[in-house]
Amino acid sequence: MAEPHDLDALEQAAAVARGELSSVELVAHHLARVDALGDTVGAFVTVTPEQARRAARAADAVPAAERGPLHGVPTAVKDLTLTAGVRTTFGSAAFADYVPTVDADVVRHLRDAGLVSLGKTTTSELGCSLYSEGLVAPPARNPWDLAYTAGGSSGGAAAAVAAGLVPVAQGSDGGGSVRIPAALCGLVGLKPSRGLVSGGPLGFGAFGLPTNGPIGRTVADVAALLDVLAVPVPGEPYLPPPPPPGGHLAAARRATPGRLRVGRFTRPMLVDEPVHPDCVAAVDRAAALLAGAGHEVVEVEPPLGPESWPLFETVWYVLALAPVAPERESDLLPLTRFLRERGARVSAAALTGTLAELQALVRLGAHRTAGVDLLLCPTLATPQAPVGWFHSGVDPAEDFDRQRRFSPYCAVFNLTGQPSVSLPVGRTGEGLPVGVLLTGRYGDDARLLAAAAEVEQADGGWDHRHPAIWRAAGSANVNSSGVGGATP
Repeated sequence: MAEPHDLDALEQAAAVARGELSSVELVAHHLARVDALGDTVGAFVTVTPEQARRAARAADAVPAAERGPLHGVPTAVKDLTLTAGVRTTFGSAAFADYVPTVDADVVRHLRDAGLVSLGKTTTSELGCSLYSEGLVAPPARNPWDLAYTAGGSSGGAAAAVAAGLVPVAQGSDGGGSVRIPAALCGLVGLKPSRGLVSGGPLGFGAFGLPTNGPIGRTVADVAALLDVLAVPVPGEPYLPPPPPPGGHLAAARRATPGRLRVGRFTRPMLVDEPVHPDCVAAVDRAAALLAGAGHEVVEVEPPLGPESWPLFETVWYVLALAPVAPERESDLLPLTRFLRERGARVSAAALTGTLAELQALVRLGAHRTAGVDLLLCPTLATPQAPVGWFHSGVDPAEDFDRQRRFSPYCAVFNLTGQPSVSLPVGRTGEGLPVGVLLTGRYGDDARLLAAAAEVEQADGGWDHRHPAIWRAAGSANVNSSGVGGATP
């Protein structure tokens, strides 16, 4: 018999709507799983059980006619995101005791839609790295094998979803921070089009790279959460794309994007180095699934090349310059200090020139790929990385370079602002997930999600694929040495 966490987010909400489960029962069930597994997978920095129980009781009191498709479902909020009255550390010991007085816009949207947050998920310090291993929480580990990283900077969100602690979670993505953890943990992770989801009230800076986005086990769950997050807010720096008729969930459920021309490539964009065969094999499999669904798959050149890296690097240095009290600078990790030191050296004139050059490159990339509807490439150049591999025993410059070589695809689409989703199509020889990246035209998130849902259907569905730890809650055998394999 299925347990509540075996149901995807939409199925959980449907069970609540039918009266088979209450939100109070769902929250209690998932809080018990957080107690059993949360520290093991390093999913949470802060758990908020009392607030969650109150919110669940309030959700159960809402009349049926006023409920949305995810009403009453447990979720979690990334610890880079402001939550009024709940500690928000930004993944850093420098903010270990910071409690905001306001909610981020996306947190309000989650609450308004009837979702119930169980707490704050582990992130990298200030969102600066693609692994989530800091000083304020245990490292975010991959539930498929605890010896490996869950990625970053939304690593705790992905670990929570992949371990069945919540069915969906909010993340954010400035250079792959939703899609990288999704690829590592066998999930669906979407970076929406620039401007579609609010970054307020603090915003994400003036460069348009980061955005909030959803992580889930199915395309439909991700589309449903996108509909929750994508609520227009006054004062946004970018004009949001027009909403699709019926919403993104309706597009994903139809899974009929029309016949598309898909441009396939595997050559990395930010480095000139080989790609792991498992990552290429996953792209081959996705291409075959798309071709089998009737789409035309053609080889294309990548939209950008390694020449874009120095420009992205400069912007990333500047983005690391979040305000930190001078007396707390020493609490920052070596990588964060390395990035901030370089960011402080970038003059206003140099930054302006860098942004102009980037925009010129983005236009060139758009011209190169104008003849295709979607782009298909690996999410990562290497399928997995052990916990500690990026930073242990190396200086910050090597740490940063390892990240570039590991993930030479995702950040390009933060530059272009296009919607981009990681899909769990592949597997390594050891049975660990391998993701592929499907990227659409700017503002056409609905068609991208419809195509992703078509791939999911052709691949036999992904919601039933779980790591062994899925059934191990409360087991004394669960430990950080690794729990591999999948449940039947």
